Amino acid sequence: MKKYLVTLTISVLFLLGSSLVMAHPHFNKVVTVKLPGDVEATITYQTVPSNEDHATKAVAGDFLTPRNPKLKLSKELKAGGVTIPPGEYIIGAIKNGNNDFTMALYPGSIARGEKPDMAKMIKLESVFSSSEGKAPHLLIDISPGSGKMEGRAVLTLHFGSLFLAGALS
Repeated sequence: MKKYLVTLTISVLFLLGSSLVMAHPHFNKVVTVKLPGDVEATITYQTVPSNEDHATKAVAGDFLTPRNPKLKLSKELKAGGVTIPPGEYIIGAIKNGNNDFTMALYPGSIARGEKPDMAKMIKLESVFSSSEGKAPHLLIDISPGSGKMEGRAVLTLHFGSLFLAGALS
């Protein structure tokens, strides 16, 4: 009986311990915001771990998108000199250089490994920073801008030490 309890206790501890070690949750998130002009903007994405190696190894001109996060707009949106039609877009960044990225939206979808048609890219007025702290998992939001983006709605993407804000108004 004593041997049975010891074996049972060890088995339970092993199962609990291994499930805690293996369980690293990635959440499916949805963020919905009402923007000026009564435009409903909905972001859907998964909180994937930040892997800056991919961004570092990318070449200038590449469109980077961590697991194809989406932005859906209910109506046309004017963002500075850019007009964004209603619809669904992949949120990402175009690498311009080692510490220079532009927030971009791609209409529709891109299959894994497929290169997007860069002519369809909608580039947003953007501000890039690597001094906003570190996000261990992907964070995307729409929030009030600051600094150069003061008084505007901005789409933010925070991935590791990479922080990018793109104007949505």
